[in-house]
Amino acid sequence: MPVLIGAVREIAPNETRVALVPEVAGKLIGLGARVVMENGAGTRAQFPDAAFKGVEFAASAAAVLAAADVLLKVQPPTVDEIAQLKQSAVVVSFMLAHQRHDEVRALRDRGVTSFAMELVPRISRAQSMDALSSQAAIAGYKAVLIGANTLDKFFPMLTTAAGTIRPAQVLVVGAGDAGLQAIATARRLGAVVEAYDVRSATREQVKSLGAKFIDTGVSAEGTGGYARELTEEEKRQQQEILDARIAVADVVITTAAVPGRTAPRIVSRAAVERMKAGAVIVDIAAESGGNCELTRAGEIVAHNGVRIVGPVNLPAQLAYHASEMYARNLLNFLKPAIDKGELKIDWNDEVFAQSCLTHERAIKHEPTRKLVA
Repeated sequence: MPVLIGAVREIAPNETRVALVPEVAGKLIGLGARVVMENGAGTRAQFPDAAFKGVEFAASAAAVLAAADVLLKVQPPTVDEIAQLKQSAVVVSFMLAHQRHDEVRALRDRGVTSFAMELVPRISRAQSMDALSSQAAIAGYKAVLIGANTLDKFFPMLTTAAGTIRPAQVLVVGAGDAGLQAIATARRLGAVVEAYDVRSATREQVKSLGAKFIDTGVSAEGTGGYARELTEEEKRQQQEILDARIAVADVVITTAAVPGRTAPRIVSRAAVERMKAGAVIVDIAAESGGNCELTRAGEIVAHNGVRIVGPVNLPAQLAYHASEMYARNLLNFLKPAIDKGELKIDWNDEVFAQSCLTHERAIKHEPTRKLVA
């Protein structure tokens, strides 16, 4: 029997993305799978039902959940959604397991096999499946636009009859996927850009985008492409040098994150108080605690003339392309497991083995098991 792949309308607040887009649904059907979606699942991402060719539609999410062999989602399934799944079902989604303990328990107890897209190993073969990277790049792009829109200055240098306007000074903290996209976007808008990352390996990437790399003498190379958490002494050394650069910046974009943990505090209250009146901080890490001491998720905080923006779920603000990119990540993840329309997961494949969260009524991801057990 062909595997039945389902997608529903996301119910999390302000979530506009969808896990399947017409292009990807068509490719899954081409692999021999059946695809069923809830009516209107893609509407908020500008994908009307009529755009999905060959897809079956159900009037309710409940009907999709009950029928699906594989459920594709953006946000983690809720406890209520999990209860409606078949016990043999497979769920592929962002899972946020370090925060959603009740949902992880529900997946385990229901006997659902779940894969967390944030756990996909960062190996060359899995680059096309790396949803963290695709969505982070969108966040970096959008953060710069927010900064440019909030700043009371031009980004580019302008030569006018009224005189020359100097370009804005932008500082990007963190040179991962979000940071690199922020650097590229700020440069395209004409700003003078500096960037910093504790991983010295990013120096050449930063320079290749036309930005200046700030060397604080601190390196924190981690595993899997991430930075390790800094020691207190390293933080002090970093802070001293960064504070001087923060003080002269017109816009600071902070993107530093440690997976599964609270975001590192990099911009202190004292550093904000040294900044110029009218300066702007856009803290991409707001949802995980913020890189700035004064950040409040979902709010704009004014302090000493500086505005600190704490945006949440930035990819949902570009739902069309964010959905396209995420759906392609899901397709590339699933494709090796679909053989002539049937689902056949190779558990010897490190991508499936390492991204598996729950299977056979057990939590397979060890750090999550320690947290939840």
